[in-house]
Amino acid sequence: MTYATVMVNLEIGCSNTGVMNAAAALAERFGAGVVGIAACHPMPIIYTDGYYVPQELIQQDRSQIDRDMQAAEAEFRDALQGRARTVAWRSAVTMDPLAGYIANEARCADVVVTAASADTPSDLTRRVNPSDLLMQMGRPVLVVPAAVRVPKLDRVLVAWKDAREPRRAVADALPLLRKAAHVTVAAIAAADALNAAEAQVADVIAWLAGHGVGAVPAISRPLGDDAAQLQSIAREQEAGVIVAGAYGHSRLREWALGGVTRHLLLHGQGCALLSH
Repeated sequence: MTYATVMVNLEIGCSNTGVMNAAAALAERFGAGVVGIAACHPMPIIYTDGYYVPQELIQQDRSQIDRDMQAAEAEFRDALQGRARTVAWRSAVTMDPLAGYIANEARCADVVVTAASADTPSDLTRRVNPSDLLMQMGRPVLVVPAAVRVPKLDRVLVAWKDAREPRRAVADALPLLRKAAHVTVAAIAAADALNAAEAQVADVIAWLAGHGVGAVPAISRPLGDDAAQLQSIAREQEAGVIVAGAYGHSRLREWALGGVTRHLLLHGQGCALLSH
């Protein structure tokens, strides 16, 4: 198993340096091709109380979108030139949900790179809701915070909990883990669950060893905020990537995320490879 094709989601109208550097790093690491993708909504046409959006404004919006799409594609091709086995570009202006379009196109990819996002995106017509993207993708998603300009992929922390999502995440991360110089399997467990957590982590480490990955354990007692504690462990281990299962359930057409998932997706200090 490898990452033969990487997809990178770009937001038009802004710099995408972090996600493109991450996509390029994966491409170089695995000899992969990279597919760049961007999507946005057009200006909504609203008719109410005799008011309508003038055709001139609609045309100006579409012209701006065309310019921004062309700029994003040019930025993508310049950044990936000579660093990816192949490059390809896909884009759409659609009234459909942006996350749905990108998730469907991800059928061609092994892993998807996207930017972390604020709780309240500034432009909902151009920015994909990251929780929707993660929950619909069916592929591992490498989330890149704005502060990360160049990803550090050599040291990886696996956030372990004995559930379906972390098992899926570790399997999805195998190509990355095989290439890493140092892998830590971390668990946070109360006193009465400590023995069980140690046994579970030992099983995971043995499973990884069977796939050519050496790993060490890091088991901690809970301090109250699992998300912050996980970030602290990652800093102690100098991990540039946290591998974690993504928890969430649908609620009134939106995804309600688990606390750790939400933190890693929106407020992480380093990259996170998440799977649902």
